[in-house]
Amino acid sequence: MLDSLNPVSSCKKYGVSAWQCPQFLFVVMGIIIICAIVITYFLAIFRIGNPAVVSLLVLGVGAFLLIMNFVITNSFERMAEASKLKSEFIHIVSHQLRAPLTNIKFSLDFLVSTKMTQTREQQQEYYDILRENSARMGELIDNLLTVAKIESGSFPLSKTEVSLENIAQKLVQEFKPFATASNIKLMFFSADHSLKVSADFLWIEQVMENLLDNAIKYTKGGGEVIVKIYQKKRRVFYEVQDSGVGIPKKEQTFIFEKFFRSDNSFKKQTGGTGLGLHIAKKVIERMGGEIGFSSKENKGSTFWFNLPVKKN
Repeated sequence: MLDSLNPVSSCKKYGVSAWQCPQFLFVVMGIIIICAIVITYFLAIFRIGNPAVVSLLVLGVGAFLLIMNFVITNSFERMAEASKLKSEFIHIVSHQLRAPLTNIKFSLDFLVSTKMTQTREQQQEYYDILRENSARMGELIDNLLTVAKIESGSFPLSKTEVSLENIAQKLVQEFKPFATASNIKLMFFSADHSLKVSADFLWIEQVMENLLDNAIKYTKGGGEVIVKIYQKKRRVFYEVQDSGVGIPKKEQTFIFEKFFRSDNSFKKQTGGTGLGLHIAKKVIERMGGEIGFSSKENKGSTFWFNLPVKKN
């Protein structure tokens, strides 16, 4: 709390000089306003003399200066925040690209090397590395373009009548081999087979797939993942419950932020761009729904979203 009131701490947070820091400028402008009000008061007393007129004049000058202070400080705060986000974006993207680029370079160096005899199995192994890392870079670029479209407001949605149950059943069947191979029990329950929502089919399927994929990735062998479709207060819920590693409480506030990945994701060595949940949240909200989760570290997580029931 005290750090938020400290101009020096705020300047360090934004990584800008004092004269570009919103909190520092707020303090400076505050001092200027106080001085201006005092000077206005004494000038008015000597030149006008009428206490009522002096009071109104001082109040008017003070209000005008306070509004100007708010506008100027707010503008600098938006600029500082944009500068901070830009720096973080460049740092994170370069970090995300460095690993796959390094793997691709290493694999290419191996494949074109004339100093060693390569068996077919060795070559195939490095071709698989090239394919995997190329796909990883492609996923990152696709997600970045999606985030850019969402934030610019140019993100079209084509809503149709959709059955979340049909999509969920299809996804469960597709993921069952993956779950079985990981010794994970995958189950599906639906309370009402007639539930429909108005949604963009392709995007809602991608969100549902992302939540199910995450649940299986972060669940240990011998665990279980339960997918549910049900209605509550004129809303259709899609819920994915797992018995996985969970999310530390201190990290739960940031779970839907861009590029955020929990420490547990690194412990499990799972791939990802840190954009899937951010995109899911924006997509669901654009469709008039809500998304959320509950989680306990080493106990598991439950991610859910809801959309209004399609009226017949």
